[in-house]
Amino acid sequence: MSIPSIGVDSALMELGLNRDGTIEVPPFDKDAPAGWYRGSPTPGELGPAVILGHVDTYQAGPVVFYRLGDVRPGDAVSVTREDGSVAAFQVDHVDSFPKATFPTLEVYGNTPDAELRLITCGGDWDPDAHDYAANIVVFAHLVT
Repeated sequence: MSIPSIGVDSALMELGLNRDGTIEVPPFDKDAPAGWYRGSPTPGELGPAVILGHVDTYQAGPVVFYRLGDVRPGDAVSVTREDGSVAAFQVDHVDSFPKATFPTLEVYGNTPDAELRLITCGGDWDPDAHDYAANIVVFAHLVT
């Protein structure tokens, strides 16, 4: 996966669901790649393909999606698919959603076209919960 505007060039790992039904996230390692949620379409197929990555980690500092909030409408995102073809996307908008009111249907719901959702943590750090208060979500559509 590549996001040239923010210098991201990452392999993708497969992610599933945790036992509690939440989406699994990549490991909290400095070199951990972003991860494609296998419960979503593959990038370039009809529907919203979901890719998650960390913004930072306690031990490693900034990681793969550290600058995801700097992505702007019109920016390019490309994903090399397993067959070697490349799905090219263009960013439509970037939003920050409080985790307490995350719009699940807007982010994960069916779409009439091939789309992409890039998700990381954002907002204020909550030291008691050891988590960020929000999620940054990039919405993009397939161009080729």
